[in-house]
Amino acid sequence: MRLLLNLGLALVIFISCRNKIFAESANILAVFPFPGKSQYIFAEQYLRELSVRGHNVTVINTFGSDKSDPNFRVIGATKIHELMAAFSNVDYNQVASQWKILTMTTEFLNLLTANVLDDEIVKNLLRNDQFDLVIMETVQNEALFGLGQHFNALTIGISSYGTDRHIDEMMGNISPLSYNPMLLSSRTEQMNFEERLWNVWEASVLWLHKRLVHLPSQRALYGQYFPQAKQTLEQVMDSFSLMLLGQHFSLSYPRPYLPNMIEVGGLHLKQERKTEKLPEEIAEFVDKSKDGVIYFSMGSNIKSADLPPATRKVLMDTFANLPQGVLWKFEQDQLEDKPKNVLINKWFPQPDILAHPNVKLFITHGGLLSTIESIYFGKPVLGLPVFYDQHLNIQRAKQAGYGLGADLWHTNTTELRSLIVELLQNERYAQAAQLKSKLYRDQKDTALDRAVWWTEYVLRHKGAAHLRSASRDLNFAQLHGLDTWGVVAGVILIGSLISLLILKTFCRIVSYLVVKSRRAATTKTKIN
Repeated sequence: MRLLLNLGLALVIFISCRNKIFAESANILAVFPFPGKSQYIFAEQYLRELSVRGHNVTVINTFGSDKSDPNFRVIGATKIHELMAAFSNVDYNQVASQWKILTMTTEFLNLLTANVLDDEIVKNLLRNDQFDLVIMETVQNEALFGLGQHFNALTIGISSYGTDRHIDEMMGNISPLSYNPMLLSSRTEQMNFEERLWNVWEASVLWLHKRLVHLPSQRALYGQYFPQAKQTLEQVMDSFSLMLLGQHFSLSYPRPYLPNMIEVGGLHLKQERKTEKLPEEIAEFVDKSKDGVIYFSMGSNIKSADLPPATRKVLMDTFANLPQGVLWKFEQDQLEDKPKNVLINKWFPQPDILAHPNVKLFITHGGLLSTIESIYFGKPVLGLPVFYDQHLNIQRAKQAGYGLGADLWHTNTTELRSLIVELLQNERYAQAAQLKSKLYRDQKDTALDRAVWWTEYVLRHKGAAHLRSASRDLNFAQLHGLDTWGVVAGVILIGSLISLLILKTFCRIVSYLVVKSRRAATTKTKIN
């Protein structure tokens, strides 16, 4: 009996102590305004885990959800898909100035911001609900960040692609341009002089455009949707307690972060997968492909069904001349002239497919989630990047030795087949992928555990103000020491000028005295 009492007491003490390390149940609002599914897929497992741990989670995304789970509800601001018609005919192959691209991006982001705040269910949420924490997807929808101040809630940011110049600026982080490439470039951390020069130039254009075009438009939206706000947009942008970043040094490269910027690359991955769960048709196709399988997907934002006919023909002619089977994510029921060794489907369970040992190669657009999955499962990649960070991700794959790349719009059957054969027959690519996988998997905790722990840490410590860097209180010149270095340089310059003037004056005096002495000597000689 005494033993049972002791065990019961120990259990009570254990539960009490355990509960103390977790935050109390919180009402959490998570906002994902981007219409691409991959951004939400990145965070969904994390958000559902928060609800499992007792928090009440409300999600605003652009898709909605058919699932109904305890403590978890989804609001779909779906009208954006109608509004997206204005951007549906964008030619990704066209050459445009950086300023024009940034302006088009701002217009798109303004559309996303208005889409969320104009939604009737969201309006009702603003009137009637209350939240303790707002988790924001940080895609430069600064006006949306006003949701935090509206609910007088703590704010956490989450970025599926890692950090960039905008996030660094909000958090007060310094990422030297000498080895931190711009997100939309194809440069890596190893840059020569010309690449570093372009990096600084593009960062300068971005900085100027943000202040002259982007922020004024977001400031107008903020005033329109939060007319009673007690904080300015700049104060709202300074309200982030934590930033969860979809990167990891083993996936990219070591770089500086502040203590409240946490790498959670691979947050969407489940640590245990069973390939026998593949749908029957897919499992049969994979198992019967004696020479292995190639998996081809252009992700959720680019539909291969919408590719130009000429590009599709190059892909089909290439696949038709391969001994491997090809799983092709194709968004229509039929593909005319489909090769016999190709199986199309509108959706594939991508991680489960990549986990299968008979899958030998991943042909991908180079999105970060797909890149991380290829590394996690140790598969070499052939990249066909189109936009955003895809060029950079494929460049990193090439640099690390587990991938090659091609220009989707200008490649041909000969080049494409040559690259595929190289990746399949040269073992160094698979070996490099396995090495990257080993490096990534060697972590003391999972990205999911890390994200949840830090989220509850911020809740437990009421925003964790002790993590806020004083760098946020400094302007650009102060943060980078331009004012102090300017004074030092000015003092040195003035000192040098004064020294030069003194030296010049001294030389003139000496010269004068020498001349005078010589003249006196000459005069004396003449007299004698």
